[in-house]
Amino acid sequence: MIATTPRIARADMQRCALCVSPPCDAACGRLEPARLLRSVWFGNEQGAAWRLPPENPCIICPAPCERACVRAGEVPIRDLMNRLYYQVKPDCETPPPADEARLACELCGIPLENPFLLSSSVVASTYDMCARAFEAGWAGACFKTICSLDIHEASPRFSAIRGSDGGIVGFKNIEQLSDHSVAENMAIFRRLKANYPGKFILASIMGRDEAEWGELARRCQDNGADAVELNFSCPNMAEGGLGSDIGQVPELVERFTAAAKRACSIPVLAKLTPNVAVMSPAAEAARRGGADGIAAINTIKSVVGVDPHTYVSSPAVRGMGAVGGYSGPAVKPIALRFIAELAQNPLIKGLHLSGMGGVETWQDALEFLLLGAGSIQVTTAVMQYGYRIIDDLKAGLNLYLAEKGFASVREAVGLGLDSLSSTTDTLERDTVVFPRFVPERCVGCGRCTISCADGGHQAIRLDEKRRPVLDGSRCVGCHLCVLVCPQRAIVPGAKRVRLPGRAGANGG
Repeated sequence: MIATTPRIARADMQRCALCVSPPCDAACGRLEPARLLRSVWFGNEQGAAWRLPPENPCIICPAPCERACVRAGEVPIRDLMNRLYYQVKPDCETPPPADEARLACELCGIPLENPFLLSSSVVASTYDMCARAFEAGWAGACFKTICSLDIHEASPRFSAIRGSDGGIVGFKNIEQLSDHSVAENMAIFRRLKANYPGKFILASIMGRDEAEWGELARRCQDNGADAVELNFSCPNMAEGGLGSDIGQVPELVERFTAAAKRACSIPVLAKLTPNVAVMSPAAEAARRGGADGIAAINTIKSVVGVDPHTYVSSPAVRGMGAVGGYSGPAVKPIALRFIAELAQNPLIKGLHLSGMGGVETWQDALEFLLLGAGSIQVTTAVMQYGYRIIDDLKAGLNLYLAEKGFASVREAVGLGLDSLSSTTDTLERDTVVFPRFVPERCVGCGRCTISCADGGHQAIRLDEKRRPVLDGSRCVGCHLCVLVCPQRAIVPGAKRVRLPGRAGANGG
């Protein structure tokens, strides 16, 4: 059974550079440690364990892989391989499916071999890039937004917020639309459809008036696009009533959706902006305009980093910064909230929801599916790790579906909606779930005591052996300690009935 908490976390291998042509593989000769570690990084640790040979060659191996590593001696490859053998493999029950039939789905009635598409961005902006993605296993691509505008990009145009391990948590871009002409992009569509007839081409477009929205939609259909995505949400194209300025005005969403629908007969999706309090008004307007689906979310307006010496925000372009679009893992909770809002709205029931925002692993994608998305789009993770992430997106999701006994990925769509409330007022408040300490993982750092003392309810102390001890009379079950423990040595434990008159957990 796929473990809720992985046996091996990214923190255990954070010095791994996820190399191209990895020297550790060449040095090993028995395993493919780099490929196995990449699966672990992307949440597919059981898929990695299933690829291990029956006998463990790492027990007596002198670990030439670690010496060959580009960060020699910094990545505990042998230990990680042994953990795959002895901690992960024993829990592997369901073997990987022999095929990917469970992943087959559809987008507005058009078949997809799996739910994974590139989203409209630089990762899907040329013939060669889309072709390489299709060869890697992506089901399709939403091509970078086509327009009749003269696009000249700024340099630099990316910046990021990094986590404690150095990885990108949040990503900012000030990039605009396709800098190819409409004719050049139409030629790319024709070539892609001729060479990859089974792949899904979603054409993102942006017009300046009804005539232009219609003309672009018609030309995309005539040149091989399977569907059109209306970009009502780009935060970097808001000046002059474009991009996210449209997505914030339901009347414009309806009008331009109707213009595109009049001009083509292929499905039309409205890509909506998250730069609103609620997305439903724009989604309902898109439906009135005839939309067949909704895509969400686009990037969030943001300011990332201000240089303390120049006072300019990042990325700085000749002494100036600008508000730009924020993406990456940090935006996933916001994206999930909007997808759930749309999926629970009865006025747009039946529209296809294409979800995106912070997807890196198959678990991320599954969360969107469980909250109502029927397809998944990805950009930032591809920019950071490459098209190769599709291997573990597909393998991890496929194994999950097999373990759950699902015949199709469609069966997972929306399963998380009934248990999700839009307000915390409806939650049960009569029981406390105590934390449970796992002694074999604990190193006695005391982080749990600090957080509980200064941010919780003073319910944890260290004993003389530097082991945490819980005071049940004080603990309110907030689980701050579970979250801050760097060793994952605290897990949810037993429940108890709350005593009459007990204070709340940690609200206001």
